[in-house]
Amino acid sequence: MLPFLLRRVGVMILTALTLSFVVFSLTNLAPNLEKLARTEGSVRMSDEAVDSWIINNGHGGLMITRYGQWLGVVPGWTRTDDKGVTRGRCIQGAVTAEDAPRFCGILQGDWGTSTVFREPVAKTVTDKLASTGWLMLWVMLVMVPVSLIIGVMSGMREGSRTDRVLSTFAIATTATPEYVSGVILVVIFASATTGISPILAEWGWISGRTLFLGTATSAIDQITFWNFALPVMTIALYGIGYIARMTRASMTEVMTQQYIRTARLKGVAFHQVIVKHALRNALIAPFTVIMLQFPWLLNGVVIVETLFNYKGFGWTLVQAAGNNDIQLLLACSVVAVFVVLVTQLISDVGYVFLNPRIRLS
Repeated sequence: MLPFLLRRVGVMILTALTLSFVVFSLTNLAPNLEKLARTEGSVRMSDEAVDSWIINNGHGGLMITRYGQWLGVVPGWTRTDDKGVTRGRCIQGAVTAEDAPRFCGILQGDWGTSTVFREPVAKTVTDKLASTGWLMLWVMLVMVPVSLIIGVMSGMREGSRTDRVLSTFAIATTATPEYVSGVILVVIFASATTGISPILAEWGWISGRTLFLGTATSAIDQITFWNFALPVMTIALYGIGYIARMTRASMTEVMTQQYIRTARLKGVAFHQVIVKHALRNALIAPFTVIMLQFPWLLNGVVIVETLFNYKGFGWTLVQAAGNNDIQLLLACSVVAVFVVLVTQLISDVGYVFLNPRIRLS
């Protein structure tokens, strides 16, 4: 197991470096740097002034050198103007240039400053990621149990009416993207003119104009059922159908195995056959799918947080991309890559423990 983990960690580091370099190169293309210069300086800057700003702010030179400076393995850039004032990546915040460290990249904890939020990138990403963490937690708490129950109930009686109804529901939810299901949920539950809210308000069953809130902005300060239910259900619906279909397929295969038939012939109760014999083996494949939902959730929160104006990690990523906030965009990319790689490693290790027949060479 230890050699396997060491190899996987090595591959993870190499993959992270490669992907981060690709993202760094794309975000530091000449048009993006020119747009950043005119945003931070003036939109009326001449081309010569733009080129001077790019060089004076450390965005000139070889791409690989700037990537090393951002990573923290190459000494940070320095510039001395005509007045003898020295500026640089590592000098910011130091009393003098002599007091500044030589290396100040992400490995040293310096993620730069956001040009949109005007605060350290590390603080912005940490705060927004914590908000998204709560959203992802509640999505998993809803999505995993519901999808497993649907998949098991559908797979244990293949071809029955229950199987057909649940399979249709799973296919329908998987085929509906978040930006469609989110709008549908808002129209049904959070609109004062359509859906069930006007009816409930007319009957006096709700105090406000809508049953649920159509925006999750207030959930940043305090999460309630009424302002958080729609974003959670929007993300969970898609995952419920996907995991349920995988669980059904696995459960159907397990129910045809010889040891299940033997248990039934020995007179073991059907529910005991399901719980003690079929369920554990049937959950091996869905476990991998569930772990891989975490990277997918990062994509889902981008749409849902923008739709419901929930200012989390996905909303921040959209703001960084739309406003050409290079440092913040790079930080969000690094976090996304880290989440994907770590969840894949946990999935591989957990698969081995769930299935003793698998041995790592």
